[in-house]
Amino acid sequence: MTRLGHEVLVVPRSPRGLIVHGQELLKQARRENLCSAQVLHTAARVALVAPGQTLAAARLLLKSRSANIFWKNLAIVPKALWLADVARRWKADHIHCHWAGTTATMAMLASSMSCVPWSLTLHRWDIVENNLLAAKVRTSSFARFICRDGLRMARAIGIGPENNVRVLFMGVTIPSAIEGLRRPKPVVICPARLVAVKGHRFLLQAWRILEDRGVTGELWLAGQGELRRELEALTDALGLRRSVKFLGVLSHRELLSLYQGSAVSVVVVPSIDMGNGYHEGIPVALVEAMSYGLPVVATRTGGTEELVLPEAGWLVPPEDPVALAGALQALLQDVGLREEMGHRGRLRAMEAHDIVHVASQLASAFAAAEDSSGLGRTDNAREGSSLPVETI
Repeated sequence: MTRLGHEVLVVPRSPRGLIVHGQELLKQARRENLCSAQVLHTAARVALVAPGQTLAAARLLLKSRSANIFWKNLAIVPKALWLADVARRWKADHIHCHWAGTTATMAMLASSMSCVPWSLTLHRWDIVENNLLAAKVRTSSFARFICRDGLRMARAIGIGPENNVRVLFMGVTIPSAIEGLRRPKPVVICPARLVAVKGHRFLLQAWRILEDRGVTGELWLAGQGELRRELEALTDALGLRRSVKFLGVLSHRELLSLYQGSAVSVVVVPSIDMGNGYHEGIPVALVEAMSYGLPVVATRTGGTEELVLPEAGWLVPPEDPVALAGALQALLQDVGLREEMGHRGRLRAMEAHDIVHVASQLASAFAAAEDSSGLGRTDNAREGSSLPVETI
């Protein structure tokens, strides 16, 4: 958005913990703790100035489908009032929110209080949680789903055929030039958190099958998570310690430098479907690998099939180590196949996931929302381009 000439203020709902990715966004961020003194002071002032409007906005929370969700939403009210004040003072044209959980509750209430139009991007778990989802879709300028599978899930839980719903894939920066696949020793990397839904144990079982077949190479697991010790123990039990490396957390820049420098041969994300909507959307890790011309192997779960089209990557059934081993073996033993599949995957990423194209579509949607809101630019906007506040 900033490269397209727009001004963006990033507002984390609950800024805390180590920032692994996105350090460059700090200069564009307004970081305030959820219930800081500043938030509470501003919220009290806003509520006193407009008590009726505050009560009307908060009344939406009574429709929360459970007591737990209600209390979670209630805790966000002071930050929502603070955000409304920030949006007004900053003269924002639009509030856009990632995730449809309490972050979207904050954005929805802030929009109601500030009269700044808002929208949201829905991912996966936030659809399953169904935190006032119907109200959020209905009151937003538009609701963006990152894959058709996510929209299907929303329809299944009763989100009606609203005309403000759209599917817009996640975007990545497409490198202008890539190097060839020249690494002499095959390396497979799995860039994914070490959690059950990512299916690492089936990948390790597949790697055991490959070694039994005499296929040589290395498997790198990039990421950290609750299953680290369990997966290390499985690696030892399978006798794979010499060829499997746990890299821990890699920064975004470090991971992309591996891709750019041809350090890896194949990227694999062997996700599984754990039921109740707990599965992948479209993994950005796969999109990034494809953008660098790397062949990818993934499983038929969630929205992955919307990305990995035939010949642009290799899809296998989830929880199937034999099928996974077969796909990896074919790619590791055929350089020509790797290059051809990598080329087709890169074209797919360029076609549907170019961040500049995605940002342009979002900018157009923001402008349309402002036009339809009736606010225009007379009293709420600065001169020039549209100015979204993005909450995360």
